[in-house]
Amino acid sequence: MNILVTGSNGQLGSELKKIAATDQLHFWHFTDVAELDITNKDLVEGYFKANDIEACINCAAYTAVDKAEDEPQLAEKINATAVGVLADACLGNNALLVHISTDYVFDGENFKPYEESDKISAVSAYGLGKAKGEMILAGHQANSVVIRTSWLYSATGNNFVKTMLRLGSEKPEIRVVADQIGTPTWAFDLAWAIMLVVDRPDTNNAKQLYHFSNEGAISWYDFAMAIMELKKLDCKVIPIPSSEYPVKTKRPFYSVLSKEKFKKHYQISIPYWKDSLKKCMEELDGQKQAQ
Repeated sequence: MNILVTGSNGQLGSELKKIAATDQLHFWHFTDVAELDITNKDLVEGYFKANDIEACINCAAYTAVDKAEDEPQLAEKINATAVGVLADACLGNNALLVHISTDYVFDGENFKPYEESDKISAVSAYGLGKAKGEMILAGHQANSVVIRTSWLYSATGNNFVKTMLRLGSEKPEIRVVADQIGTPTWAFDLAWAIMLVVDRPDTNNAKQLYHFSNEGAISWYDFAMAIMELKKLDCKVIPIPSSEYPVKTKRPFYSVLSKEKFKKHYQISIPYWKDSLKKCMEELDGQKQAQ
């Protein structure tokens, strides 16, 4: 199968590259904005036809949550309009589109894990753009699978884990929000889940929507504490309410995603967040030793 990965220089794309390095079943095509502008319909359709793309994993996204409030049109162009462009190309090439979405399509006012059937109600420009991307696919004829995820991190790129490791080694104490609850997702685990979707032919003839993150529910404070403990950093983590950490964009107070549908369909268990965090930090340690 010819698989196209868009936004391949990001965290998730980088993990898919690791899978591709040892994969002998598929032919992989990795692009980022420099190689393929996914907002350009002619370029995208030409690329699909020239490379006979049979599955597209859309990792491309405008993810600067606060900046999106100042650039809502650009965020929507990448997170929604481009999704329609990819869907058109997939339909014309009889290809499957796997699109990555976010917990930010919800308002965060829930009291139990969000299920796929729960009504979306985004409250930020970023969330609204991602929600529109989902709605475009819902009304499109292309075969598509949407996977919502949350709190993504990895050993590459910029993310909460790497920021905490840097601050923990530089500062005697840090203040971290303790009243926002969600679940971290190791990008490697998400990449593995995506390949389950791509390799299962029964998903090619119907639209599907799944939630995927690691297991468990914690606050950003809990996450920071675990990072300091695992790395044995002598940095005090002070829990604070969101009101003491003002940001431009409202964050969901509760955005835990239910993974029951995914686990039942694929008959798998999903790693607990702390187990995956340990593996990611081991990878970071290995990178340092290799330098």
